[in-house]
Amino acid sequence: MLLTLLLLTALSLILSLLFTPAVRILALRCNLVDLPDNKRKVHKLPIPRVGGVALAAAYFGSLVAVAAFFAYQQAELSAGFAAVRSIAPAALVIFFIGLADDIFNLKPWHKFAAQIAAAGMVVSAGVQIHGVAGFHVHPILLTAGTIVWLVACTNAVDLIDGLDGLAAGISLLATLTVFIASLISGNTGLAIATAPLAGALLGFLVFNFNPASIFLGDSGSLFLGFLLGCYSILWSGSSLTVLDMTAPFMVLAVPLIDTTLAIARRFLRRQPIFKADRSHVHHRLLARGLSHRGTVLLLYVAAGIAGTLSLCLVSARDPWQSVVLATFACAVAAGIWKLGYAEFDALRCVIFRGDLRREITAHLTVQTFEEGLKAAESADDCWAVIQDGCKEFGLHAIRMQLAGHIFAGHGSSTARAMRIPISENDWIELSHTSGPVGYPAAVVPLANAMRRVLADKSIHAADIEKQSAVFSAALFKAAASTAN
Repeated sequence: MLLTLLLLTALSLILSLLFTPAVRILALRCNLVDLPDNKRKVHKLPIPRVGGVALAAAYFGSLVAVAAFFAYQQAELSAGFAAVRSIAPAALVIFFIGLADDIFNLKPWHKFAAQIAAAGMVVSAGVQIHGVAGFHVHPILLTAGTIVWLVACTNAVDLIDGLDGLAAGISLLATLTVFIASLISGNTGLAIATAPLAGALLGFLVFNFNPASIFLGDSGSLFLGFLLGCYSILWSGSSLTVLDMTAPFMVLAVPLIDTTLAIARRFLRRQPIFKADRSHVHHRLLARGLSHRGTVLLLYVAAGIAGTLSLCLVSARDPWQSVVLATFACAVAAGIWKLGYAEFDALRCVIFRGDLRREITAHLTVQTFEEGLKAAESADDCWAVIQDGCKEFGLHAIRMQLAGHIFAGHGSSTARAMRIPISENDWIELSHTSGPVGYPAAVVPLANAMRRVLADKSIHAADIEKQSAVFSAALFKAAASTAN
């Protein structure tokens, strides 16, 4: 068994060293290169972007060769290759959709559709999450969770592929971690699946590490992410506790956390979730003065520590598992804090400095004010509600015209006025002093509530006035006709 694993690793390494320069030459001749843009792409020269071709060829080539000559001799090896056969067709789908994107620049929904289809293929082959720490979960939820996990892993590795050797190196560390875990647990199928990928990645890094002469491209990064997602499911299939099930996440902690941070940042900024930017973890480290290689090596260290902690987690016993998990959580929190994201500083201020409670209180106060204004039956009632509401927010209603009536309050000569148009003839003026306002963020919603509700009442009053005029004219005409 050990000899077979060594043979798989060595053969994939040799094939990767042979295929990668050949693919690089072919890509240059076909102009399949990644051009620098002086924005997100920090390289200076056009670089071939279809390195995934060499990686996939080395991986599958070594598996096919070893399976053809050795697997039939041992029943254990034959059973071990069953795990590879269950994920290979779906992995090929991911590879080809990535290659198509490298060549034709597909739309995002095309890639997502293919990823979901490939994840479905894996599930139908029996590779899926079978339970959550011993609890009964509906099969539909387990299937959906498996698909979400595979799609997330696939795109996480793709998103972190922003510097020379970064995605390939982190994937190598993750693969080695899973490989070691498979040896510890005696999972032959997982060991056979991971060994050739480790060799292929090691050979590819010779050409992909800074300064890179070839990039993974989507054909490589999507392929790696999908395989690692499948490996983590195979690894966690026998997990018994929630803590054990976190180990596969820890193996892919760097790309998954980077993806989570990207989604959270864009959500807080109200930006498109899939819009590319220069605020990924590696971009932040570069902005802090680290060199290209220094950034990559630092993230290698982070991935290596996460992988080591994941192995400790599955090997340790209570209460040491909790200690390992707490150490990992503290390291992640400290790392995110050191990156200095402005979005999360703002979120922290909202949550921990009372801003969130003030926002909620202001929103509820405005809602109560609007409901009271809607319930007002006359202009005088509206004026009373407005005076009370403005006092609550530290404002002073100084004048209002509604339904032909003018109302005046007590304003300050040093106040700053704001005029709110209600209709063609009606309006309201508010003022506040130069001092702080009770709920600054709610002033605009308060003004909008006034305009919206009073506009409806103004229109209603105008309709009543118009109907009264028509009715009066009809009575006058009827009286005139009777007199004649």
